[in-house]
Amino acid sequence: MDFEPLNVGNQVIEFQVGLSEDPNDDDDDDDDYNDDPVDASATRDFFSTNGVGGGEGDPSLLRLEPYEGMEFDSEESARIFYNSYARRIGFGTRVSVYQRSRRDGSIICRQVVCSREGFRRRGSENGTKRKRTVTRVGCKAQLTVKKQPSGKWAVSKFVKEHNHELVSPDKVHCLRSHRHVSGSARSLIDTLQAAGMGASGVMSVLIRESGGVNNVGFTKVDCQNYMSSSRQKTLGSGGQLVFDYLKRMQEEDPNFFFATQGDFENSPGTVFWADGNARKNYGYFGDTLTFDTTYRTNRYRVPFAPFTGLNHHGQPVLFGCALLLNESESSFVWLFQTWLAAMSGHLPVSITTNHDRIIKAAVAQVLPGTRHRFCKWNIFWEAREKLSHVYHLHPAFESDFQRCVNGTESTDEFESCWESLLDRYDLGDNEWLLMMYNSRHQWVPVYLKDSFFGETSITQGNDNINSFFDGYINATTSIHVLIKEYERAIAARYEKEVKSDHDTIYTAATLRTPSPMEKQAASVYTRRLFMKFQEELVETLAYPATIVDDRGSEIVYRVAKFGEDHKVHFVRFNAFEKKASCSCQMFEFSGIICRHILAVFRVTNVLTLPSHYILKRWTRNAKSAGVIYDLALGLPSNSQESFYSRYENLRQEAIKYVEEGAKSLDIYNAAMDALHEATKKVAQAKRQYTGAVQSTLTNGCRKEVHCESQPGQLQSSCEEQDKKIEELNIELDNATQRCEEYRAKLLAILKDMEDRKLKIMVNVQNVRLNLKV
Repeated sequence: MDFEPLNVGNQVIEFQVGLSEDPNDDDDDDDDYNDDPVDASATRDFFSTNGVGGGEGDPSLLRLEPYEGMEFDSEESARIFYNSYARRIGFGTRVSVYQRSRRDGSIICRQVVCSREGFRRRGSENGTKRKRTVTRVGCKAQLTVKKQPSGKWAVSKFVKEHNHELVSPDKVHCLRSHRHVSGSARSLIDTLQAAGMGASGVMSVLIRESGGVNNVGFTKVDCQNYMSSSRQKTLGSGGQLVFDYLKRMQEEDPNFFFATQGDFENSPGTVFWADGNARKNYGYFGDTLTFDTTYRTNRYRVPFAPFTGLNHHGQPVLFGCALLLNESESSFVWLFQTWLAAMSGHLPVSITTNHDRIIKAAVAQVLPGTRHRFCKWNIFWEAREKLSHVYHLHPAFESDFQRCVNGTESTDEFESCWESLLDRYDLGDNEWLLMMYNSRHQWVPVYLKDSFFGETSITQGNDNINSFFDGYINATTSIHVLIKEYERAIAARYEKEVKSDHDTIYTAATLRTPSPMEKQAASVYTRRLFMKFQEELVETLAYPATIVDDRGSEIVYRVAKFGEDHKVHFVRFNAFEKKASCSCQMFEFSGIICRHILAVFRVTNVLTLPSHYILKRWTRNAKSAGVIYDLALGLPSNSQESFYSRYENLRQEAIKYVEEGAKSLDIYNAAMDALHEATKKVAQAKRQYTGAVQSTLTNGCRKEVHCESQPGQLQSSCEEQDKKIEELNIELDNATQRCEEYRAKLLAILKDMEDRKLKIMVNVQNVRLNLKV
């Protein structure tokens, strides 16, 4: 194949041409595994991080047809996109010829072809080579991409037509480039294999569980290959590297925890570890948890699975990591039990995992009180595999399916939409959809909004579970690279958190209203969470609230956006306790109060946010013993004197001290001597402080004072505290009395209104009687 030189500006770059494989070989034979079809697992991993399955890209990318000029971020992205397109259409792909630049040797042009491109070589004359089915028929279908000066890869040639019949959707999984043993399938295979079942029996179970052979996604040969390799699955030469790293970390960090299931180096098991920071972070943010098994892959044998959560900035935070060398139910049970022990046995409120029957059973056994959710984007990806024939025949199905899941705001609306979807596409008998409907309480947003998951949107939440290590670890990362990338990711995430802390504390937030509540929130929340709250607050201007039911102690308000009366929410409000609940349940789901409740606060003159609506995990003091209630009441706070600021200042100085002190042996010795001296001074100061506050309290002051310095000042301080407490008690009594008076007046007004209402009704009745006469 001839290629023209590529014009870059005024220069012409020449290329050398190479073949990635023999174009005449037959890649559909199971013995020819040296060929290079586009990897199905890489396709899934790519779309998981680029919009399909959990990223921030556009899921509609899968529905596109290639065209000349179409751009991609990388050559790999182009290959994976073409393979996904091929699965939908009904043919296999493989990588063909490429071009290298003579300047630096890099590949700047790549061709991906139909798996039936070219012709097979003729066998030798003696006829010793076994007969094989001819599958290469000279098909010209292809996609060629070239690297642009901008760094993007653009489609320079696209041939759509094939000279052979395409494969039907129920057979496409048999093509090599589309065969993939998924994570959930591997879990089931491991469990059945451990029970002594052979490949035929395992495939029978998989076919039944998947709702048909076309939904399994791979062949019996793939199952046999996986079962054969899993018997010998270990970390290989990288096992000792991981073990040495964990031992070293345990020596350096007294709070570092790691455990192994079985013989770490020689038999299949599971490895778990969590450093001191991960365990400490769980104490701050352990209310919601994600367990990510996206990185499991049959090809690279590095089944990496992190436990993560969300910090006070809404950024991913690590709670531990695992290497899943065995994916049976017993291994997952062991892993969750070990992780829970490392986290001092504190159960999370919620957990998000991939859709996996084995993981579901393990979570139910180990975390029975935790709300379990399946990753929604993982379900959407699974739908593309299980319903490939529907996607192929009905291009509009995907958008209708996602609208039914994401766009409904109540369970009744979802039920109606789901039934309509099944009727419209004649899917009432589809076993996979029936299974997903039966488990709707674990993945459809409207059924999950009564539990905390830490997301700021209920129906549009991304619930992407593989985010902490994005850009560092993926399905192609080898065990030898894993530790290095793991540490890089930890350092990068820490740096982002420190920057967000700095921006929150030392830069002023931009206020958009004169509301005291907005000013209060700006001083309480981290910057990102304040901006979300601010968005809700500003929106209240377009949301009038009207009373629809007054039950005395509780009032029900109808809240709808102006001009959108069909989208109504109801807020129950207790004026005395300043507590409200909204039908949207955003506060329960995200921990941020919704615009509907804020609209009710606006019409009822609630000017500051009640303390019970401020979750400490979203505040700037989330990682300290801070003064959240003082801030919530609008009291002044000197950030330089707060525990949080002192902690951060000491931590930053300590980091600088360690970096300088480790540069040489002499500096190290001097630093250690100075550190020992500083430790003695800190201990002395601590003893003095403890002696000053050790006595018992009577009405807010000490009976006796043990302090070696300035006892008079301490006694004066106690007297001032007593006086302040007495003043506050008087104010509290006065406020209570005023509330009682207000309540009595309110009851009198209500009684008077009832009397007037009765008189009016009597008068109306008299008028009616007179008219009849």
